[in-house]
Amino acid sequence: QVQLIESGGGLVQAGGSLRLSCAASGRSFSSNTMGWFRQAPGKERRFVASITWSGRDTYYADSVKGRFTISRDNAKNTVSLQMNSLSPEDTAVYYCAASQSRYVSGKISSEYTYWGQGAQVTVSS
Repeated sequence: QVQLIESGGGLVQAGGSLRLSCAASGRSFSSNTMGWFRQAPGKERRFVASITWSGRDTYYADSVKGRFTISRDNAKNTVSLQMNSLSPEDTAVYYCAASQSRYVSGKISSEYTYWGQGAQVTVSS
């Protein structure tokens, strides 16, 4: 059974930093695109960042570019999201996702097959 487990969420003040991690189990995703999405209250789930299987290519939503960094460790089957300069607008549930393909950019949710349960990130002003 494939599982994606997020950790590292929490409450932080504006301007602060958090690091989200996602540990995959049940199969290896070392050859697959992985990504992060987020869903704020009353809004649809939106793309945040993605990383291709080798880590060579990364993609970011405009709203987080320059502040967030996605990375992966294929040996540990994990993907992380370093979030800096957080603002209240970043408050959301953050979801880790894994694709079954190595050829997708991972910018759209339909490219993913597996999803984590979500981690709450709350940024206070």
